[in-house]
Amino acid sequence: MDDLSAELGPDRTLLLVDDDEPFVKRLAKAMEKRGFTTETAESVAAGKAIAQARPPAYAVVDLRLEDGNGLDVVEALRERRPDCRIVVLTGYGAIATAVAAVKIGAIDYLSKPADANEVTHALLARGEVL
Repeated sequence: MDDLSAELGPDRTLLLVDDDEPFVKRLAKAMEKRGFTTETAESVAAGKAIAQARPPAYAVVDLRLEDGNGLDVVEALRERRPDCRIVVLTGYGAIATAVAAVKIGAIDYLSKPADANEVTHALLARGEVL
C-alpha cells in the first residue's frame, strides 16, 4: 500500500456515511490501510452526530440513506469544519443531486460502486476536480 501520510496531513480523520453495511466496512478497512483514521455511520442522524462531536478532516457521504438525505450530513460537516474535504457517493446516477452536493461544499462526487482507490484519489485531489 502506498504511504500517503505526507498527502494526508496531520489530521487523518475520515468519516464514512453509508447505509450499505458491508460496503462501508470494506471501505473503512481499505481506507485505514491507506493511513486514514476512520469512523463510520450508517444513517443521516449518526453522521450528523459525529459531524457535531468530532468533525473529521475528510468525509465520504452517500446521498441516499434510509433515514434521509446525505446532503444534510454534508451541510453539518461544512458548518462544523469548513475545511473538511467531502466526497459524495451516489448509487443512482443522480447527477443533479451530486451537483447540488458540490454547490454546498462537497469537493467531488463518485458513482457507486466506487473503490478505495477512486475515493482516495478524489479526497486528495487538489484543484478543480469536476
